Amino acid sequence: MDLKLEDIMKLIPVSENTLLQWIKERKIPAYKLKHQYYFNRAEIEEWILKNRIAVSKDILNIRLTEKPVSLTGLLNQGGVHYRIAGETVEESIRNAVAAIRIPQDLKPEDICTALIQREEMMSTAVGRGIAFPHPRCPVIADAESERLSICFLNRKIDYKALDKERVDVLFIIISSNSRRHLEILSKVSFLCHTNSLSKIGLSDRKAIFQIA
Repeated sequence: MDLKLEDIMKLIPVSENTLLQWIKERKIPAYKLKHQYYFNRAEIEEWILKNRIAVSKDILNIRLTEKPVSLTGLLNQGGVHYRIAGETVEESIRNAVAAIRIPQDLKPEDICTALIQREEMMSTAVGRGIAFPHPRCPVIADAESERLSICFLNRKIDYKALDKERVDVLFIIISSNSRRHLEILSKVSFLCHTNSLSKIGLSDRKAIFQIA
């Protein structure tokens, strides 16, 4: 258990009273040890994804890990890719993996399997046409090999999003551990909210992320 109340309030823009109410109603995973609440990072990550929680802009100033997370650096590693074909979740993931740059010591099929298995457990769609495919367990150990790939799909696909909107943008995250995954996810989520990604056209979406 490596997060406390104050850590959660830095990640999520809610008051302490609201957070305590969520804990009381069991809306957020928490553990009480010696009169203090603690949170598991991996569980909070899953909870953020499942509930489409907006993260605080303060995440940009929080060092969750020793090596700073740079979205530009991650995109330089993973790239921005267009016109990804596919009519199903599995097809879109397989075609996306075939297009992106993956670490040399990994096989594309292993990445595909990890991403598809994660989707079968719980959709990574966060609504508004966006999904964050990622392995449930880290597939790399070195932060230097981490990457973020943005894939624009040829067509909208049903990723079983809670808002029922079909997905046409994938942010594929390959991180070295759950802490870094959460920081990457939080920064990308904030960027999406900042640019109102869901409210603009595909051509404008592409322009926003043409930074790699």
